[in-house]
Amino acid sequence: MADIRKRQGKKGVTYQVRYPNASTKTGYAFKTFRTMKEARAFSENSIEWNGSPQSAIKTVSQAVDLWMDVCEMEGTDGHEPVTKYTLKTYQYRADRIKAYGWDKELSEITTPDIVIFRTWLAQTYTQDQARKTLSSFHTVLKEMTLRGYMGSNPATGISIKSSSRYDVPVEIPTPKEIHALLAAADRLANSSNRRTAKTWLRYRPMLYLAVDSGMRPQEYLALPKSNIKSAGVQVTQAIERGGYKISVTKTKAGRRFIDLSDEVLELINDYAANHAAISKHDLVFPTATGQWLQIENWRNRGFRVACIEAGLTVRVYENGKVIEKPKYTPYSLRHFYASMLIRQKVDLKKIQRLMGHEKIETTFNTYGHLIEEVEDKSKKRPGMLERLGLNSCGETVA
Repeated sequence: MADIRKRQGKKGVTYQVRYPNASTKTGYAFKTFRTMKEARAFSENSIEWNGSPQSAIKTVSQAVDLWMDVCEMEGTDGHEPVTKYTLKTYQYRADRIKAYGWDKELSEITTPDIVIFRTWLAQTYTQDQARKTLSSFHTVLKEMTLRGYMGSNPATGISIKSSSRYDVPVEIPTPKEIHALLAAADRLANSSNRRTAKTWLRYRPMLYLAVDSGMRPQEYLALPKSNIKSAGVQVTQAIERGGYKISVTKTKAGRRFIDLSDEVLELINDYAANHAAISKHDLVFPTATGQWLQIENWRNRGFRVACIEAGLTVRVYENGKVIEKPKYTPYSLRHFYASMLIRQKVDLKKIQRLMGHEKIETTFNTYGHLIEEVEDKSKKRPGMLERLGLNSCGETVA
């Protein structure tokens, strides 16, 4: 059965028809039209499926190719099509899956085969690469099952344990350190050195916004003026990994509204209206050429300087030398924001929404130690007998 997708590109709005075609390796072909009427007419008279689904996709390699097409064109499991950067990442995983010596057809693969494949991944690649590749293979097989190329997903329940970056609790600045950091930004913006003052005319509101919103650096560096509202900011886009493009946030959960303090709203509105360079991207904090600021430049030329000015540094031993490094990173401001929400006992689902976490598990995995800490401080800690309503000093329970 053919389907129609609306596309927005350099040529404006077009309509793409995906229709069954047994002559291609994926079992599908695509044709683009200028109007919906033309697309619908073609769809109704498109080439019929030549052969059963089982005969169209026989090998793992064919299944992986179809999955890549689906990721690019329509998105899997209800998600939107992936970005070009993500698609490139998926291609690496696809190549790893294909590199394995699959000696069975897709429909013949069983759970033991997946276990052997997992062992091969673990012995061939790093733990993180193996885990992500197996996760993508799960998605491939799930997609093939949904499309009728397999009877069931033999990979269900087979995984590689993740070594989470949050296994060790994240380092979070204290309120006192945040005050010192913001005071440092104030001093730098009012420096007698004209160059420093001009630089921090932009960096100061950025730093204040990062603290007040908990936004990811790639989100506030890509913030458009039109997303500044009367009570806060609407997050809809971010700089893609690699820094080459601005696109929508990676997940739907990333698109959210965040309330801001009046002081911060005034700061960013003033900069956007009176000082920001002209930008075809409508950015609040563009460079002098109107492009977005690279995260590395912000980290090294802005945040690092503020940390040094605030005295928030540590001495570390690298390459035979003792050097001074910032105690925190720009991402630490996001952790601070979350920690304050937790300490204020904000509902966990609201924290998940404000942080832009797609899954509540991410919130728990990242900040679980803080949640437990707050709960422990706010609760009386009775023994089990008290919980059961028994008086341990009265009659025995025997």
